[in-house]
Amino acid sequence: MKPIRNSAKAVIIQNKRILLTKNADRDGFFYLFPGGGQEKYEELKDTLVRECVEEIGCDVQVKDIMFIREYIGRNHQFAEWDADVHQMEFYFECEMEPKEAVSNGCNPDQAQVGVEWIELSRLNEIRVYPDSLVKPLMEGIRAPRYLGDTN
Repeated sequence: MKPIRNSAKAVIIQNKRILLTKNADRDGFFYLFPGGGQEKYEELKDTLVRECVEEIGCDVQVKDIMFIREYIGRNHQFAEWDADVHQMEFYFECEMEPKEAVSNGCNPDQAQVGVEWIELSRLNEIRVYPDSLVKPLMEGIRAPRYLGDTN
C-alpha cells in the first residue's frame, strides 16, 4: 500500500483569468492547477515554488491557503489505474509578475502540452481537475475550505 501523498497546488488569478497547465489524454485536453508532490523535509510553500518553476517556468509568491482537497483514487472514475492513490492537495493563492511569460517549465508533467490563461467565466466549459473547484472559483469564493474526497 502506498503512503498518503501531500501535494501543493497554485491558484494564480490575474485579470479575471486563471493559469492552468494544459494536458492531453485519449479523450482530448484537460487542465490542472500547477503544482505537485511534496518531498521529504520540504515545506509546502517551497514545494509549490519548485513545482511552478518546473511546470510553468515562473517563480510565484505563495500566499494563503484557499482549498484542501482529498483524493482517494478507488472512489472515482480513474479507479482502474488510481485505486491505490490517496493524496492530500493544498491549494494556495499565488501571485506572479503580471508580465512574466509562462510556458512549459524545465520539468513539465508527462501529459502536459502547455500552459494557458483561462477566463474564469469559461471554467465550466473545459475539463478541469478537480472539477469541485470550478464553481467556487467562478463564484469568487476565496475563504479557506475543506472540499473532502472529490474529483
